[in-house]
Amino acid sequence: MIIKNREELISSNLRARAVELIEAGITRVLPANLLRAAIKYNHERRSLRVMGESYDLSRGRIFVVGGGKASGLMAEELERIISPADITAGIVNCNSGNYETKKISVRQAGHPLPDEAGVHGVQDMLAMKARHSIGRGDLVICLVSGGGSALLPCPASGITLKSQQEITLLLLRCGANIKEINTVRKHLSLIKGGRLGAFYEPAKIVSLIISDVVGDDLNTIASGPTVPDPSTFSDAQDVLKKYGLTAKAPKNVVDFISRGLDGLEAETPKETCNCDNYVIGNNSMCLEAMAEKARDLGLRPNIVTAELSGDTTRMAFEKAEEIAGGNYKGFDVILLGGETTPTLPENSGKGGRNQHYVAVSMLAMKKQHPPWLVASVGTDGSDYLPEVAGAMVDDRSLPTAAAAKIDIDDYIARFDSYSLFSNMTRSLIITGSTGTNVSDVILYLLG
Repeated sequence: MIIKNREELISSNLRARAVELIEAGITRVLPANLLRAAIKYNHERRSLRVMGESYDLSRGRIFVVGGGKASGLMAEELERIISPADITAGIVNCNSGNYETKKISVRQAGHPLPDEAGVHGVQDMLAMKARHSIGRGDLVICLVSGGGSALLPCPASGITLKSQQEITLLLLRCGANIKEINTVRKHLSLIKGGRLGAFYEPAKIVSLIISDVVGDDLNTIASGPTVPDPSTFSDAQDVLKKYGLTAKAPKNVVDFISRGLDGLEAETPKETCNCDNYVIGNNSMCLEAMAEKARDLGLRPNIVTAELSGDTTRMAFEKAEEIAGGNYKGFDVILLGGETTPTLPENSGKGGRNQHYVAVSMLAMKKQHPPWLVASVGTDGSDYLPEVAGAMVDDRSLPTAAAAKIDIDDYIARFDSYSLFSNMTRSLIITGSTGTNVSDVILYLLG
């Protein structure tokens, strides 16, 4: 059972169906299911097959590195597929602990802000190269998933962890999209933007990637540690200027980027010939599983997009208008995936983009003929707040809030959706960490 408070939520048939669809989608993209479908290992020949490509390991060793919200469960399943006896050593950083692994050490680190534990984990990953003399013929499997940008901190020379934390917080709050955020992160790191792959040369790197990024942009997922980086120091500076952060950013960050512009700091690698990168899971897989479950329930699903982006508030109103305008006539399940971007006020309340999307939708959908339901969920189980994956409302929610004299507009204006739904009950979707991350899914159920 993925949704922990499902009994509280399923107060109607429509809500019960919504819970079933959400759980079907997340189950499909759990790391164990994705890894079993993507890789095979021949123990006798010591041969690894990844999505049709084969790797001969008869003369080399296997090492494991990586990080992200799914890396712990990925490490567990990898050891089941490739026995611990055939793995020499491994370290991955995850935002949760208590994984049953024998050879791969799962280190708990900070997210969404990087922390010292994350830095120590990365340092130990890098130290493995010299400790085990990793070289030609060896294979380094890199487990990558959403959240890896924060969970794999390794500040460049002259950049402190505190500076990384400060610039990360500024970027998260200013409305920058994930590609812009990671453009800056890559240029302040020793391992992001392809640098991790370059570090392990001449060993072969195989990255198994669970994508949380719209369009599966490889150099954005976890800031692309094994992927060539097309962005430059100039691009990083442009992001700071665009959002008015040049004066607010830590001085050593601004100075470092300036040195990069002057050629005094090395650019990120523009090619990584020793790295093969495979996307083994993404948002589309989650949406397809939800659609399949909907058909099993006798419903008519429409997957609109797996690449939703843009301002959270604007997208919620836009999709409500499309539904009211008959754009999806003939369908009773509307599915969207991706990641919207909220722009927070100075003194914002609690809640993430999924909760905010649902709060706005409660107003945007009020003209829709009942019954209807809207749910938005972060597949990792954390909508900025731990434990809370998102929220769900239906045509009964607005009258209930009005009867309780809850000022929905005020909560929305303050981006305090968590407090709003805490007061309303039967709205917050509680999962805790799911162990995976393919960004967000949005579900509309129409009577």
